[in-house]
Amino acid sequence: MGRDDRYHGSRRQVLRAVTAGSVVGVTGLAGCVGDPEEAANGEEEFDTIELGVLEPFTGPFADLGEERTQGTELAIEEINESDEFDFEIEYETYDTQSDPEDALSEASEAVQSQGAQFLTGCISSDVALSMNDFALDNEVLYTPGAADVAITGERCNEYVFRFETSTAQIAEAMAQWTYEEQGDQIFYHLADYAYGESVKEEFSSRMAELSDDYEEVGETRAEFGAGDFEAYITQIEGAADEADAVVIGSTGEDLTTFLSQAADRGLPDEIPIVTTTASFTPVRAGAGDAATGVFSGVRYYPDLEMGDNHEFVEAYEAEYDELPDNFSRVGYDSIRMMVRGIQEAGSDDPTEVADALGGLEQETIFGSNEFRECDGQAVNPVWMGELVEGDDLPDVEILMEIDGEEAIPACEETGCER
Repeated sequence: MGRDDRYHGSRRQVLRAVTAGSVVGVTGLAGCVGDPEEAANGEEEFDTIELGVLEPFTGPFADLGEERTQGTELAIEEINESDEFDFEIEYETYDTQSDPEDALSEASEAVQSQGAQFLTGCISSDVALSMNDFALDNEVLYTPGAADVAITGERCNEYVFRFETSTAQIAEAMAQWTYEEQGDQIFYHLADYAYGESVKEEFSSRMAELSDDYEEVGETRAEFGAGDFEAYITQIEGAADEADAVVIGSTGEDLTTFLSQAADRGLPDEIPIVTTTASFTPVRAGAGDAATGVFSGVRYYPDLEMGDNHEFVEAYEAEYDELPDNFSRVGYDSIRMMVRGIQEAGSDDPTEVADALGGLEQETIFGSNEFRECDGQAVNPVWMGELVEGDDLPDVEILMEIDGEEAIPACEETGCER
């Protein structure tokens, strides 16, 4: 299927770097790509970086794709208004429709027609995993927006660097809180694709480490894009007397619909609902009051007092007249971290950039951070929260925090071989 013309090339498509001003969190880095003296020392001179932005602008994840693109665009605009770079960033947007085949087709066009050397995006884990393979086969650097552990685990490769928080990291907070506050008898409702499976595997393994009495009481699975969850809710209700909580491994429109239908049935009164992504603004907005009382892992919140998050929130709010959320921060720092790797490498060759990017310490909205050399995963903190009554939509009340080093699995446990 072809690109959605509404998005392809329609947003500040060509943004030019200039040598005046500064950019949030980018100043103070050594070197300047394209400097003649550096070129004489073996570094390359180049004028442009071609970036392909692949997001689900249509379909169940459309709101999340739009949000992530806004963060991506803000980062590009700030970078190109700084004095740190002597190259242009040119980008075009492509609609993946949350479908692996569409994403691969669009990625091929980005590489072949646009000449993209760098790719970013994809919310669906199935799509991102297909893009992992594409990046390796085509030797282009890719920063995904999906959370399945395998992306920086057993399906990792040296061209993939992820600022999104993985299900392994978020499960660390969810499992610890659930065990301490609810118990160890768990029912699972999962989206029947890579992300849902990853949620169960990571949450279950941590529960087993925490409790010798941990038990999976039951499980239901719904296909991606399912609109009717009544039968699954009935099964969960049937297990409410045995289970201490139901863990929901889905996101986007699927999660919004599930929470709305569950609230209509009174499910939250029968069993605590623990989710991976109900803290996302589009989910809270879509579910409304139905989300109140739900517990959720939290990957980001705007009031965070870390790194240069305050400057990010101010810039984002000024640009879009709304607060940033998880996927906007993922798009934002995916680009900033990638560009610093280009600067460090002094090259627009993705292979050389990948060599420089792994283990490169950088300032982010989470403070000092890096893409680990062993797996390309960013070392992000995680939180657990409860959705409480708010003004226009439910607010997120933070219940606990786990720092990045504690939340991320050890390199030898990831299954990644780079």
